[in-house]
Amino acid sequence: MKIKVRFFTSLREITGKKEDEIQSPSIFTVEELLAHLSKKYGREFTEYLYDEKGKVRTYIQILINGRGIKALQGFETKLKEGDTVAIFPPVGGG
Repeated sequence: MKIKVRFFTSLREITGKKEDEIQSPSIFTVEELLAHLSKKYGREFTEYLYDEKGKVRTYIQILINGRGIKALQGFETKLKEGDTVAIFPPVGGG
């Protein structure tokens, strides 16, 4: 199974990429994908994404094919072949 992951702003700087392609022999949930990315990109990525209790920070937005995971099954949403996952850090403005 092949999944495309897009990184924005600070995550792009941390990973050194704007996009990554993840290959997996089995189906991933969003939660499993994030754990995989944390292992791959290390401490800085993990600390940016997760709070001190190990939960994804509330301000991080995750979209699958343009739909927010909150409108799906949250972190338990199963990813499919060809999905594109976008991870958005907080956006300021005013």
